[in-house]
Amino acid sequence: MPLNAARLAAFRAAAQDLPGIDVDAYAAWGKDPLDPILGLGAPTRRIAFFGRDPGRDEVRRGEPFIGAGGQLVRRVVYQHLTGHHAADVDTLSALTNDFFWINTVPYKPVGNKAWSMAVKRRFQPLISDLLLNVWRGKTVITLGREAFLWFGIGQPADTRALLDAFWASDDRFVRTLTIFLEAPEGRSRTLTLAPLPHPSPLNAVWYARFPGLLRDRLEALEVRRDTLDIRGV
Repeated sequence: MPLNAARLAAFRAAAQDLPGIDVDAYAAWGKDPLDPILGLGAPTRRIAFFGRDPGRDEVRRGEPFIGAGGQLVRRVVYQHLTGHHAADVDTLSALTNDFFWINTVPYKPVGNKAWSMAVKRRFQPLISDLLLNVWRGKTVITLGREAFLWFGIGQPADTRALLDAFWASDDRFVRTLTIFLEAPEGRSRTLTLAPLPHPSPLNAVWYARFPGLLRDRLEALEVRRDTLDIRGV
């Protein structure tokens, strides 16, 4: 689902003077560095995947979660839904419409270094708007610490403390946490967070275990072809 004109203009304006965008990567593929990289499936998709930021492969293809880590996520999801291994990247790309794919900041940073808190705060209202006013699902599978703790930005102190305590627990990758996400204009609703580790191959502690953890999440959340949409459950 493409952004409407007003939301696209808002993202482009927020990125206009943003230092740290990897403009060389965008130029290499003939892409506009002001265009956000989002994979917004239908608003009624039940599950959202929430990550940190796009990488070089995401810039090249113009969609999120399609680099090494993102392909791992998509391969596990595809096999879970179909019982088969994905034949190629285009097969994995077809999953974009089945879920709501989003990042804390939808722009590639230089060196793939995490965006600063100031940058995440800049884009937080725009990302919150998509989660609160566009997407109608309630369950968010977060990938990595930064994506999980993003849900405390601009939120009350008790919400931030709840997130910190949950992330510190040893069983954080098997339990879920229900929170209220509040927007500056007063819009808020309940979301259920299902955290997982970051799927990057550089995450030596969790990378080998990630597929099993994601499969367990998908099983627990009853993710099937007939439950991808909130209207089907």
